[in-house]
Amino acid sequence: MKVAVAESLLKSISYIKYRKMVSDLLAAGKVTGDKQTPELVHYSLLNETRMNRLDKKVIIPEENIQKLLNLKKEYTWIVIAEGWCGDVAQLLPILNKLAVITPHIELKIVFRDENPALMNLFLTNGTRSIPKLVILDRKTKDVLGHWGSRPAPATKLVKSYRDQYGKIDDTIKTELQLWYLHDKGLTTQEEVIALMRDLDQRR
Repeated sequence: MKVAVAESLLKSISYIKYRKMVSDLLAAGKVTGDKQTPELVHYSLLNETRMNRLDKKVIIPEENIQKLLNLKKEYTWIVIAEGWCGDVAQLLPILNKLAVITPHIELKIVFRDENPALMNLFLTNGTRSIPKLVILDRKTKDVLGHWGSRPAPATKLVKSYRDQYGKIDDTIKTELQLWYLHDKGLTTQEEVIALMRDLDQRR
């Protein structure tokens, strides 16, 4: 695990650089990751719009700001992402805003397809689902915990639909995006901050 983490950190980039890389690729008609298809370009364009909106509109309530500022230890967050993923587009801007608030957290982003060894350590029900947040001790680089690929209610929504209809299609994708829209990032904030506070108190 230490080797996979170390190798991924060497390839990690900032949120600003991630946004620029995705935008530059789209300008050339390309996407991040191993596959290049018109569908993935379409999804990435939609995600660009979503992330632009979330960067401007996501609000971190004062109580959440205080909880982050009250963390005692120092952490590195590695987020495994790709530009074409709808969940990444909905969640990465929130994670970035949380990290920016406090000097106790530094955010690093890595691309899933470039980091298979790391991704395979943090599968979700056997799948390479993203985004995945991996929480490290900033000094030792030990893995302390992880979160993702979706907030619990969103995971439940998708699972319920799959159990009922046996597939993931455009209908549930639309329902999921509406859930994210109405939730305004609050559930993600609550889950991630609760995890951080728990990790902080254990150490």
